[in-house]
Amino acid sequence: MTDLDDYRQLVTIRRFEERCLQLGRDGVIAGSMHPCLGQEAIPVGAMQVLGERDRLLATYRGHGWALACGVGIDELLAEVCQRANGVNGGRGGSAYLSSPRHRLLGENSIVGAGLPIGAGVALAAERLGTGGIAVVSIGDGAMSQGSVHEALVFSAANKLPLVVICENNGLAEMTPVTLTRLTPDLADRAAGYGIPAEVVDGCDPESVRVAMEAAVRRAREGGGPTFLECRTVRLSGHYNKDIEHYRPAADRADAEAREPITRLRAHLLDEGVPAGRLDEIEAEVDRELDAATARVLAMAEPDPAGATDHVIAEIAADRLSGRGGPATELTYQRAVNLALRDELTARPEVVVYGEDVGYAGGIFGVSRGLQKAFGADRVFDTPIAESAILGSAVGAAMSGLRPVVEIMWGDFLWVAFDQLVNQAANVRYVNRGALTAPLVVRLQQGATPGSCAQHSQSLEAVLAHVPGLIVGVSATPADAYAMTRAAVASPDPVILVEARELYQNKGEVFATAPTEPTYGARWHRRGDALTIVTWGPMLHRALAAADTLSREGVEAGVLDLRWLNPIDDDALAEAVRAGGGRVLVAHEANRTGGFGAEIAARVTEQHFDQLVAPVARVAAPDTRIPASPALQRGVVPDADQIVAAARGLAAAHRATAQVAR
Repeated sequence: MTDLDDYRQLVTIRRFEERCLQLGRDGVIAGSMHPCLGQEAIPVGAMQVLGERDRLLATYRGHGWALACGVGIDELLAEVCQRANGVNGGRGGSAYLSSPRHRLLGENSIVGAGLPIGAGVALAAERLGTGGIAVVSIGDGAMSQGSVHEALVFSAANKLPLVVICENNGLAEMTPVTLTRLTPDLADRAAGYGIPAEVVDGCDPESVRVAMEAAVRRAREGGGPTFLECRTVRLSGHYNKDIEHYRPAADRADAEAREPITRLRAHLLDEGVPAGRLDEIEAEVDRELDAATARVLAMAEPDPAGATDHVIAEIAADRLSGRGGPATELTYQRAVNLALRDELTARPEVVVYGEDVGYAGGIFGVSRGLQKAFGADRVFDTPIAESAILGSAVGAAMSGLRPVVEIMWGDFLWVAFDQLVNQAANVRYVNRGALTAPLVVRLQQGATPGSCAQHSQSLEAVLAHVPGLIVGVSATPADAYAMTRAAVASPDPVILVEARELYQNKGEVFATAPTEPTYGARWHRRGDALTIVTWGPMLHRALAAADTLSREGVEAGVLDLRWLNPIDDDALAEAVRAGGGRVLVAHEANRTGGFGAEIAARVTEQHFDQLVAPVARVAAPDTRIPASPALQRGVVPDADQIVAAARGLAAAHRATAQVAR
């Protein structure tokens, strides 16, 4: 590109941002915007080096990146204005837009969260051999985020084809970055991980271009990631309503003196380009924006009727397989291992990774032997970095792999929950199904003797609360196998909850049965006195309780819900009918906010006229889980508690029968 081309692009981005700010003041745009005024040279210089195979993830200050990627002014402005014809149909808005067909996998409104995802995009490019690279832009404030450093460690360890661009405008939102660093350059932090790092003049598109050429070449040649600290300026507030009361006048004046358009215009004039030619370019850009603005303002708003579309793909819920054909007796643990082995064999895009899952085969031995069978490219170990593990799974899934990642203990999800709730769960929704994230997260949870309060929580209610995440809890070897294969086949993110107390339980596994959907409860016992609805390890306590009740002449049905999101409402309806309007919900998690409350509310709302007694619950009290086995016995629900609660419902059964007589 020529300097005049650079000038046109810089002016286009500048005028676009100014137009957006004006439309915000006019009340056309709802919410916040984060303009990139002053930072235009970075996307203009960087994108000239990238090819069609490469992918970009930007910060929420990403309008300039979108334009440099080739997103049309009309569809970009329409998205910022939250119109139906916007690039995301109004679902992303200013700070969360994406356009995969233009190589832009998305902005990110969570500071630093795009870097773990970018590491996954780079991982997919490397494993699939596409020849592409991933580029992630972050702000200077993101260099204080743990997820950024986890992603840098992960990328360096795997020598991923990744370029990280830190747009250092000197202000971490509203705080000068100088107050939070001890070294002159943020690049020093990346260099500490062994990543080549360079400080670049981010107000000059040519300097950015030259630095990017070297970084991209290194990535394509297998040299691993590069970190570029692009020093730039910010000509406006952090967001559109920021009055910058915190900013000294001298800092603002310095930014105006160093900003890229003024600099490039002066250079072009020195090179003999007539001022009239530059004025003409600016006028052309203004006319283009005027026309685009008129078209966008005439566009319709999105139809509210479609607001709930594309949360997850439609699930074929009319069949429940996982049984049939020859049976093999396996432990729960080996059933999961066999499912992973079968999926690695059947799908070359499947990769299995996490802490200790490769060489050691997992701390519980679930993935033992898989690395030896499939190689370290398919089954591999990661640093202890949950944000990098989950975030890279999101990026890899968006880019053609089907990652199955393990979080060693369910409790460890909390340190990286953003990558599930704010990232994985949103991919399909924001892109209206054009881009998905088919990943599987395996974790184990629950109390076992000696497990402390940081290794014993039951998190299914929190996970199932998040639209866009499919959540399954397997309780038998047969389901451990069938549900794992169903999860890998799913086009959406699936969280598979295992219970380590069940790992050595034996049972029949049907390895030749058809792959089932990520949906459907399973009946384990029928009875007309009441139905016990449960999941996970509580299933076995419920079955033991049902045996006790049967000896007392009370026949209780036992329904294993299995998939908590989406819920099998047809099975719940049958549970009410089969149990004569008496339902008992049993789970290991504490009572308040537990998933049993959702089941109780759902049954009551949908089948109130069939209930002969309120839905009862058996759950742990609202306490932490102690390590002592003796103390755990006072906390974790057991079969005796289920029996006691069931007797109360059964009394209602007997009373109803007597009235009928």
